Amino acid sequence: MEGLTTTQQLAVLFLPVLFAITVHEAAHGWVAKKLGDQTANLLGRVTLNPLRHIDPIGTILVPLAMFALTGFLFGWAKPVPVDSRKLRQPRRDMALVAIAGPGANLIMAIFWAGMIHLGIILGDDYAWFALPMVYMGSAGILINAFLMVLNLIPILPLDGGRVVASLLPPRLSMQYARLEPWGLMIVVALLFSGLLGSVVQPGVGLVQSFSAWIVGLS
Repeated sequence: MEGLTTTQQLAVLFLPVLFAITVHEAAHGWVAKKLGDQTANLLGRVTLNPLRHIDPIGTILVPLAMFALTGFLFGWAKPVPVDSRKLRQPRRDMALVAIAGPGANLIMAIFWAGMIHLGIILGDDYAWFALPMVYMGSAGILINAFLMVLNLIPILPLDGGRVVASLLPPRLSMQYARLEPWGLMIVVALLFSGLLGSVVQPGVGLVQSFSAWIVGLS
């Protein structure tokens, strides 16, 4: 997004970030509902209404501060509550609920790649619409690819950690779960050390290339 002012960059990022977080969390609740747990549904969390998922600190204050200080967006939404006791097959279904979030981000990345394709097709004749779509689509692919790959890191409370906890034998799973209170601090430490970028960058590039390929972008 070179050449854009800070205000223009924030305008381009707003919808992709909002939808990336909202669809990710709604996907967790939707899959949990399908697998027998109505907890999120009863709390109104199986919805695309972003107000149901926004965390004032994680969704607004932290991302704005990070963007102002580093030019990098990082944040989180309110976790969707899932009661594993109400799932039909708790261990298997918790893994499916967890993987639904990154899966939703992959779908959103492909959607935004489609928006870029649409902007290219419209071209100069509709530049007032096409150019914002290209910028927004590029941001949407990047944000969703990053959220997908980040959440697949096997650290609790990230989705990848949930999957690992579901696959481990029960005794090991309980020991692994004890690391959860430290998980967010580990991720933040990786972020500020620069290691997080090295960990997620290859996966982000792969998701970006795959999304572009799916919609026919060269």
